Amino acid sequence: MRRVVSLFAVTVTLFRADVLHGVPFTHVTPRKHPGGQNEPQFEEKFFSQTRDHFNFNSVGNGTFNQRYLITDEHWTKGSGPVFFYTGNEGDIWDFALNSGFITELAAQQGALVIFAEHRYYGSSLPFGKDSFGVPQVGLLTVEQALADYAVMIVDLKQQLAAADCPVIVFGGSYGGMLSVYMRLKYPNVVGGALAASAPILSTAGLGDSRQFFRDVTADFEGVSPECSDAVRGAFHQLRELAERQAYSRIQSEFALCKPPSSARDVRQLNGLLRNAFTLMAMLDYPYSTHFWGNMPADPVKVACETMLSGPDLLTNLRDTAGIVYNSTGALSCFDLYLLYVECADPTGCGLGFDSLAWDYQACTEIDLCYESNNVTDMFPPMSFTEKDRELYCSKRWAVVPRPDWLKVQFWGDALSTASNIIFSNGDLDPWANGGVRKSLSSSLIAINISGGAHHLDLRASNEADPESVVSARKMEAELIAQWVKMEKTRLQKTP
Repeated sequence: MRRVVSLFAVTVTLFRADVLHGVPFTHVTPRKHPGGQNEPQFEEKFFSQTRDHFNFNSVGNGTFNQRYLITDEHWTKGSGPVFFYTGNEGDIWDFALNSGFITELAAQQGALVIFAEHRYYGSSLPFGKDSFGVPQVGLLTVEQALADYAVMIVDLKQQLAAADCPVIVFGGSYGGMLSVYMRLKYPNVVGGALAASAPILSTAGLGDSRQFFRDVTADFEGVSPECSDAVRGAFHQLRELAERQAYSRIQSEFALCKPPSSARDVRQLNGLLRNAFTLMAMLDYPYSTHFWGNMPADPVKVACETMLSGPDLLTNLRDTAGIVYNSTGALSCFDLYLLYVECADPTGCGLGFDSLAWDYQACTEIDLCYESNNVTDMFPPMSFTEKDRELYCSKRWAVVPRPDWLKVQFWGDALSTASNIIFSNGDLDPWANGGVRKSLSSSLIAINISGGAHHLDLRASNEADPESVVSARKMEAELIAQWVKMEKTRLQKTP
């Protein structure tokens, strides 16, 4: 679920050092999110974390520095709740700067806020530059990440004299999955979870493999049926050029740095183009954003206007992809293999070290066997079966995927005995139908957000927000306040 490398850099300004668990940490200056409002003053710290929680033999085991961000700006010390973000597949600053609802809610409810970085992402590398070698990468599992968070929560609560402070976890996308799993696995530590855009069903191999790209297509059809027809037509023209091996023409039409020379290159081009539409559907926010790149307001609408801007469909397709890959106009040509990496996630793994980590996870526990077929969607036929996954992952990482593992380990769709989880989804988000869309009980609440894209409800309030997300956040706030009250009573009764 990691799409593209973030195109904006976060600059850390160091102005004091201290020590936590014997590990230096930095204090950072206040940040500003794209809306221009002041972000809370997060401190960047590092926690001395156990590499392998399930190996009691200290020989060969050790610790690593796990990054987290913390602010007590709004905390009612010693009694206010702890809002803990279960970091997902990327640099934790990216999520902290794009999840303003959590700090807004902290101001309302007097909460301490912690954003924890997932092992093997950002700067939380258990083996440093060697983290992605075999066998070192083998400690990258959902189970290890959850244990990281549980240990961190327990330890930090003790340090901060917060033993009676309820903990609510938050997460978006894969991070939302982790929030669900934290509530299932560690209900003694976590009192409730807000899981935004968490595809806990489709990533466990449940549902239709055609669903994701069908729903991407539906977003563009929702703007205009002619839009998806134009996309289909453009891909059809590209296929005809490829069949004639008109590689120079393809290079010219798509401003490629090098001409394609094989069917593999054409598949790479199709993947790059499809990934652009995926990103615009996910990030179809009503205002411009700088999360996973620079995206205009209503990018799906902008894309459709571009696709319908003239009779040359290939030029239109190139310019539409440029909304994602060349938002600044600085690129003179597109390098197929630098801008996009094909991997075990057909929706994209991103670039850099983070892409390696996500590729490995998609090769082991996270099942992302999604396909496009040009029948139920507007994209070229590109299958990715369990057999394809097994062959790729065996060659790339020397592992055999476990397609049913998430169903066994984290309950799959058998969630009725769980409690205190909000499953929020926006109807513009192609991940939504891979998650829980109907409430399962009085404390397993599904909130569906009309006009909402990928975890829109976690973002900071914006004057362009649809009323649906304003209402969703209000409901989430009320439910979390109830859980905090219940959990505080439980903690006070615990000897």
